[in-house]
Amino acid sequence: FVGLLENLIIRDKTVMIAIYKALIRPHLEYCVQLWNPVAAHESSGIILELEIVQRQITRLIDEVGTLPYSRRLEILNLTTLAERRIRGDLIEAFKVISGLSEDGSGMFGMSRSGLNLVSSSRCSKSGTRAHNLQRSFLPERVLPYCNN
Repeated sequence: FVGLLENLIIRDKTVMIAIYKALIRPHLEYCVQLWNPVAAHESSGIILELEIVQRQITRLIDEVGTLPYSRRLEILNLTTLAERRIRGDLIEAFKVISGLSEDGSGMFGMSRSGLNLVSSSRCSKSGTRAHNLQRSFLPERVLPYCNN
């Protein structure tokens, strides 16, 4: 996709962002709540590769291409893909908790105090393979943001 954009004559901010949002970002985010890479050693490469695509595309835009990545995102009104994954996770958790989605009912519970959200599928033994795999599940990704 980046090669396609490099051949464009018009690199206007509005045109490039519209192309990116319509044609490229959906591929980067397809079913992201299902396969969401957790920031662990084995998946850090995947996370970086996805972010590199967005970095390259924003670099092609005439008006902002030479600015630092964070500044480009700010001017273009974009967020990092990691932030979008977190936002998507929180939206999915809200749907489950509110009963708007039948998928995942029983995935979350409330603490005894009724103030915090808890995962109803916690593995008791930390360090086990099951526990390490479970860190990538939706409840485990969402809890740190919900209980602050």
